[in-house]
Amino acid sequence: MAFECTVPAVATLLAEDDKAKITRWDFAPGATTGWHEHGMDYAVVIMTDATMAYEIDGVVTQAEVKTGQSYIRPAGVKHDVKNAGDTHLTFIEIEMKR
Repeated sequence: MAFECTVPAVATLLAEDDKAKITRWDFAPGATTGWHEHGMDYAVVIMTDATMAYEIDGVVTQAEVKTGQSYIRPAGVKHDVKNAGDTHLTFIEIEMKR
């Protein structure tokens, strides 16, 4: 089940070459990415303190995230990400093309 989206998250491409793609994601409260999966391994660096939720395989996880927190995920995981709080959420996503 996908999150109900009041407004889509905004993706801004910051840099890309043959090795990596770097995207900034900005989420107003309630915004979601929509269902997607990455064709590359990737890392995420949280840029704002916020409440983030994500759904993978029908399981929703919600967490308070802090500026500077990061995680790495493998390619091929279908998921949806949502700003589940009432403050702005921003993170940087770095996809590795190797």
